Amino acid sequence: MDARRKIDEKSKQEQLDEFRADPEQEYLTTNQGLRVSHTDDSLKAGERGPTLLEDFHFREKLTHFDHERIPERIVHARGSGAHGYFQVYESMAEYTRAAFLQDPGKKTPVFVRFSTVVGFRGSADTVRDVRGFATKFYTEEGNYDIVGNNMPIFFIVDAIKFPDLVHSIKPEQHHQMPQASAAHDTFWDFVGNLPEITHMIMWVMSDRALPRSYRMMQGFGVNTFRFINAEGKARFVKFHWRPLLGIHSLVWDETQKIAGKDPDYNRRDLWEAIEMGDFPEYEFGIQVIEEADEHNFDFDILDATKIWPEEDVPIRWVGKMTLNKNPDNFFAETEQVAFCPANIVPGIDFSNDPLLQGRLFSYLDTQLIRLGGPNFQEIPINRAVAPVTNNQREGYHRMTIDKGVVSYFPNSLGENKPRPARVEEGGYAHYQEKIDARKIRGRSEKFNDHFSQAKLFWNSMSDAEKEHIVKAFHFELGKVSDFGVRKRVVDLINNVDGDLAIRIAEGIGVPPPAEKGASSGTKKSPNLSQETTVMDTIKSRKVAILAMEGYNHDEVMQVKKALKDAGAHPQIVSQFLGKVRSADGREMEVDKSYVTTTSVVYDAVYVPGGKHAETLKNQGFAIHFVNEAFKHCKPIGAVGEGINFLKASDIKGVAFADAGAGGEAVSEMGVVTCGSQGNISSFADQFKTAIGQHRHWDREKKEQVPA
Repeated sequence: MDARRKIDEKSKQEQLDEFRADPEQEYLTTNQGLRVSHTDDSLKAGERGPTLLEDFHFREKLTHFDHERIPERIVHARGSGAHGYFQVYESMAEYTRAAFLQDPGKKTPVFVRFSTVVGFRGSADTVRDVRGFATKFYTEEGNYDIVGNNMPIFFIVDAIKFPDLVHSIKPEQHHQMPQASAAHDTFWDFVGNLPEITHMIMWVMSDRALPRSYRMMQGFGVNTFRFINAEGKARFVKFHWRPLLGIHSLVWDETQKIAGKDPDYNRRDLWEAIEMGDFPEYEFGIQVIEEADEHNFDFDILDATKIWPEEDVPIRWVGKMTLNKNPDNFFAETEQVAFCPANIVPGIDFSNDPLLQGRLFSYLDTQLIRLGGPNFQEIPINRAVAPVTNNQREGYHRMTIDKGVVSYFPNSLGENKPRPARVEEGGYAHYQEKIDARKIRGRSEKFNDHFSQAKLFWNSMSDAEKEHIVKAFHFELGKVSDFGVRKRVVDLINNVDGDLAIRIAEGIGVPPPAEKGASSGTKKSPNLSQETTVMDTIKSRKVAILAMEGYNHDEVMQVKKALKDAGAHPQIVSQFLGKVRSADGREMEVDKSYVTTTSVVYDAVYVPGGKHAETLKNQGFAIHFVNEAFKHCKPIGAVGEGINFLKASDIKGVAFADAGAGGEAVSEMGVVTCGSQGNISSFADQFKTAIGQHRHWDREKKEQVPA
């Protein structure tokens, strides 16, 4: 008799029914079925104390999360890396005994990895997202890692909430959509039910989430650490990186188009810049708070959802990092590099920041599985330059061939080697902090002010930046299908600014709050706005030069030289690759054709004079090129007949020079023009100034320009 079961079209589903679980169970439990009473705060030694190792719920929750992706990173999967070096400006001995921060003549090797957070490895670079900014210092005392982001704060107070955060923002479980995006129901449902996230949401909805380049992006250590000097004096410290090129962003329409036309845009930009010698440079800064002043602020200095406003705690810029070499192999270096905030050196220690406390556990735990076992530190990119001598001999992928019989301490057979080092010999000693507290799941009261700094951020934005934030909410919440979720988020933002909540509600189809609310804060912090950044350099900016048969060769060469001398990279864009001939018969190599490039990957556009302008008028690509650049508020330059081409486009409402007249150039709202007989040198200078401004937001309201 055939004992095989009869199979029909329902058989597999019936089998799977045995494994399907009801997500609507009333009580949250551990993996062992134990009901959980509290899942928002880790178990601490007091409200502001360190997280305790005995917190089995915290460890189980994070351990499972750490092991949810093989072999891809769970977060920060999409990354780009580069080698370089760091130099301190002057000795930091007053604050820390860390050796790499003592000698201005010392160059400490570094490896930096930039990344998006939410998307998988194959996602696009230009999505709206936080960016990772992680730096590994290969110091003489061992590896030291600053594992930060391009925003100074984080979504949550306590690391126990990190799995919840990531589960909400990742593609939804039932269909794995959307990729690399926060614009969906589960994330905003999480936001609407967690007030502590409000400040971070304001940052993520701002232009900070759309960096123009990794080379034009700030970095922050996010958490609160300690510096400890040779005398044992400790101070609280936060870390900052600022790019010497200034802090600049893309616009939302641009990011969407770039994601399709060049999903590797930021990765390519970093690689090409280093190859061309435009080495990215970042200044390293510290904010310092004396231990005696720990409680003298209206925020808790251990709260990762809060900044230390520069007006209260100034930044001291103490060194510079230069990235000057691309990896030789992406997987071996950029993909396999492993950062961990627990990688520290003498003179640097931790605070009781509850987000940091969890990170100290989670990073190492993740790397154990992602990189195949406990010996991932032996992968070349992760190896310390300092000597490594430990009592570890086995495990997956052990590379070191240790001689001798001793792998323990104390021992007699090996003359007690290797032995622990005394502090004066470079041995690490933890800062001794007195703790007298109860075991508790909780947080200090100051942690519960969720709206004051969100209001501070909003107050600090320029009008253009505020408009971008409103439109970002319209897009993100406009993608949310659940009406109740949209309404809860509007009500949440009403606690920050009532007018902002009303403007958001208008765009997403929900009624405004019944009563207009607002945080009472009126303070501003000007440096939170990108409008206060560096605006006097065009180094490494890409400028498209539209040219066809009949262009003015002498003029192009003069402008091109002026741009190159200032550090920019002009490229000739034409209908076809090959050479293009000028009006007087000279030739010029075309760098990009219409089908291989687009305006969104350039910082500015220049249309030279010459008979070719008449041809450009009849080319839809060329018209679209300048229209799109104008809509995105980018600098546009034109000379002579090139002005007539601009007039034939949809660019309106700006003053143009007379195409044939002499005299000085005319510059208005980032559109710089000059007559064919005018002063080309003056035109080039004004065009460079316009490029240095990055964007000209006063053009944004010209919605009539199609692109």
